[in-house]
Amino acid sequence: MRIVIIGAGAAGCFCAIEVKRRHPEAEVIILEKGSKPLAKVAITGGGRCNLTNSFLEVKSIKQVYPRGEKLMKRALKRFSNEDTMQWFENEGVRLVTQDDQCVFPQSQDAMEIVLTLTGLAKRLGIEIITNSKVLSVENAKNDGFIVKTEAHSYDATHVVVTTGGSPKVSGIAFLNPLELDIIEPVPSLFTFNVEDKELHNLMGTVVEKVSARLTGTKFSSEGPLLITHWGLSGPAILKLSSHAARHLADNNYNAEVSINWFCDINEQDVLGLLSEMAKQNPQKQLSNIYPEQFIQRHWLYILNKVGLSPQKKWQEVGPKQMNRLASLLTNDIYKITGKGQFKDEFVTCGGVALSNIDINTLECKKHPGLYFAGEVLDVDAVTGGFNLQAAWSMGYIVAQSI
Repeated sequence: MRIVIIGAGAAGCFCAIEVKRRHPEAEVIILEKGSKPLAKVAITGGGRCNLTNSFLEVKSIKQVYPRGEKLMKRALKRFSNEDTMQWFENEGVRLVTQDDQCVFPQSQDAMEIVLTLTGLAKRLGIEIITNSKVLSVENAKNDGFIVKTEAHSYDATHVVVTTGGSPKVSGIAFLNPLELDIIEPVPSLFTFNVEDKELHNLMGTVVEKVSARLTGTKFSSEGPLLITHWGLSGPAILKLSSHAARHLADNNYNAEVSINWFCDINEQDVLGLLSEMAKQNPQKQLSNIYPEQFIQRHWLYILNKVGLSPQKKWQEVGPKQMNRLASLLTNDIYKITGKGQFKDEFVTCGGVALSNIDINTLECKKHPGLYFAGEVLDVDAVTGGFNLQAAWSMGYIVAQSI
């Protein structure tokens, strides 16, 4: 029994370990085109490795997995976030759950996760061959598969594809001989470029809870928002980009985003809050009295955008001006002119279509013995440890299925 795993990322290494533990006699080989295994894991979470999430604030699986919800519902029943935490703790990794429900190693060092997995692989006798780009996977004449690299050909009884998200469909061209249904990959976790120099001057400003939606669509999200020197970022924007990934790609990343700086409070209620503020501070200037979620320079930017002088006293603001201010605060529109890259953590929407596989076993329907796990499939998540959880869960299921 020879199992060839293509891709030494989170799903591939985890699957290899779980397969080898179940079949110690099996030969397990991981082929990695890069120079190091788990390179993406080493940089995830800003180098701290956000390896899962508590899921305590997740109301529905669709909320965190825009694509692959049905598969992930089943996968998490088989190998949950709690199972993941227990698995790593059993290997001596102490974990900590942050206030935002993201789970990290207590060491705050992603290399602890990398070394835990590579150390286990080595002790179990799993061979990881780096700088080994796979050129093709083909059915063998009798049974099994032939995996061809630039330097070698491997006969395999089972093949597991865990190559991660590919920016272009050419990245999974090695699967062409198998004639699978492929969905064109597009980025699914990115920030928004906004051409507004006044806004760029606010770079580094964070508003803790906003709602963001793409105008003319049902796509929306909530969370902290970060203003950057190129536009808008932070969890609210990253979540929105994930859910609207295909829509934004189809529109060449030209769209409008509406920000409600008061999150879920509507315009009429915001008008009431402003009126109360004016009533309690009639002689104070607008520049000095403002809602608590803003810092002064951000508030001054809002006043300028709505055409109100910062020196104006609250009692001097007329009903029309007050209405205009409330309207802007709950529906502040920015033109998106492109996407920014979210660090080096490339996440894609698309890849191998879920129609190719049995979602209970992750085995290919057309080619028994061929499995897929992780982001190479058309499954992806919002930021917060959910993509890595998908990798652990799917890697485990493939190992169990084999």
